[in-house]
Amino acid sequence: MKMPKKILVTDDDPLNRKLEVTLLQTYGYQVCSVASGQATLEQVALDPPDLILLDLMMPGMDGFEVVRHLKADPASAEIPIIMVTALDDDGSRARLAAAEVFDIITKPLDRWALQACINKLLGD
Repeated sequence: MKMPKKILVTDDDPLNRKLEVTLLQTYGYQVCSVASGQATLEQVALDPPDLILLDLMMPGMDGFEVVRHLKADPASAEIPIIMVTALDDDGSRARLAAAEVFDIITKPLDRWALQACINKLLGD
């Protein structure tokens, strides 16, 4: 039996986090969740996930800054990131592309789009 893929969910909104965790667990993933950008960096250092589902707009360290830190560290630079955001404008997309984040899911979450994106990145 193969081990389930590990996904780290980062969202400062507890309801969004619970929704994402529940959805991912029903798909059979091993899920860990945190509420801040700093906690994401700490969790990745402790137990690197196979994929990160990252909220863009968070107080303190936002998603852009988290991505910058992750991409700068060779230990985490290759972890795929799906950015979850309510922002869907060209400027935000360009900024994400410049940060090497090409997979973006807009809120409210579409479970089918999320699953398709995860399948593409993890090869499931």
